[in-house]
Amino acid sequence: MAYMSQEGYDKLRAQIKQLEEVERPAVIQQIAEAREKGDLSENAEYDAAKEAQGKLETRIAELKAQLADAKILDPSKLTKTDEVQILSTVDLRNVANDMKLRYTIVSEGEANLRENKISIKTPIAQGLLGKKVGDVAEITIPRGIIKLEITKISM
Repeated sequence: MAYMSQEGYDKLRAQIKQLEEVERPAVIQQIAEAREKGDLSENAEYDAAKEAQGKLETRIAELKAQLADAKILDPSKLTKTDEVQILSTVDLRNVANDMKLRYTIVSEGEANLRENKISIKTPIAQGLLGKKVGDVAEITIPRGIIKLEITKISM
């Protein structure tokens, strides 16, 4: 089961719709055009289009499986802001350099670093889960260990 927000669920549905209604017909058209060019045994365009179709269908199946496995989290029921949990927005201070950070912990499919949304499966999120304001989390990352002080938790 994969937990996600309604926003993440809606984005996933939109992505599937885009793949099925726009990209799938385009690949089918490419296959049809390549077929018209004659001998399929030596037709590189046909082979490429069939390979693209296979990848597209695999991607659609993967996304549909995620959607079927999804459990939508209701933020109104996750009002606990005394400790870090999924959908928490956490303000942090890097103890080593006093740098301020803010992350929202989301499901794996919703992670987007540009929006400061990190997957619940990342080392940072795992290190923060269950911590409270004032706690310092020591988190092992590829560069070593970082210490992050939790300064605020919100939803």
